[in-house]
Amino acid sequence: MESLLLHRILPIAFGILGNIVSLMVFLSPILTFYRIYRNKSTGEFQSMPYVFSLFSCSLWIYYALVKTHSLPLITNNAFGCLIEAAYITMYLIYATKKARIFTIQVFVLLNVVAFAAIVLFTQPLFTGTKRATVLGWICVAFSLSVYAAPLGIMMSVVRTRSVECMPFSMPLFHMLSAIAWFGYGLFTDDVYVELPNVPGFVVGVGQMVLYAIYRKKSGAVVDAAAEHEVKAAQPTPSPASVRQHIVRIAEHVVRMVVLDPTLDSEPQVTAGENDREKKKTIDVAEPTLISTPELDDHDDKKKKAAKEENDRGVKKPRLVVEHILNIRELISVAA
Repeated sequence: MESLLLHRILPIAFGILGNIVSLMVFLSPILTFYRIYRNKSTGEFQSMPYVFSLFSCSLWIYYALVKTHSLPLITNNAFGCLIEAAYITMYLIYATKKARIFTIQVFVLLNVVAFAAIVLFTQPLFTGTKRATVLGWICVAFSLSVYAAPLGIMMSVVRTRSVECMPFSMPLFHMLSAIAWFGYGLFTDDVYVELPNVPGFVVGVGQMVLYAIYRKKSGAVVDAAAEHEVKAAQPTPSPASVRQHIVRIAEHVVRMVVLDPTLDSEPQVTAGENDREKKKTIDVAEPTLISTPELDDHDDKKKKAAKEENDRGVKKPRLVVEHILNIRELISVAA
């Protein structure tokens, strides 16, 4: 019963757990690529982790086919190949020309030239368990390079002091995936599966520590550009300059009110215009008005009302001038 548990049930359980967690690892950058799609730019994101991961998945499929009886490895890495290929395709669409050329060069070098060289090297030279052993060590070496690739992301986080390119789900699922596959390798006596997951666990923990450091206490991601932005202070005017500015405004208003001819109640008529008007007029005998007490009283009221209206019109600009001069005097006293 104990032998059945160790050699059948636990390997299957850890294999299923490893597939589930690894799927989460492969899907963890989906928010990053959604941001790339939304911004139509790759920004600070790097393509190397996805290119190395695709190459590693291809090698593990080849290793599982040679070793046989390793279905969890085949299913897990098949999903990985599809997802990583989709990520690389999206990266190539929105990357700059320089980044696109570099990504294509590395992709061809690893996933075409290097993979073909490994297949051509192991097929004729090794058979049986020897071929599986050689492939196992090759897979270990490149799996370590896959786990080393996130070190570039970690350096970018330290340099920019921002975790934008490293979502929290990525290191979390990396750590859980390393635990699951280490258990699978342990219970299947596959040292080549165990070894690369030890540094994988360490890298996952390191990424989580960095995420905790460069994340604000409020839970918002640290924006490096906003954090280091220096805002220019608005210049504070001195009291002397304020007083001088107000005095200038007051003087300008005084000139407008006192000197502007359009503010007079009656238009000015020149002598020439007065002569022309006289020539145009026809001498007509003025009618004789009969003076009565009622008419005299009515004329007095009209004259009084006209005088009051004229006084109000004159006093209004004078009051404005007086207020402005008072303001100027107060400013001079304060100075």
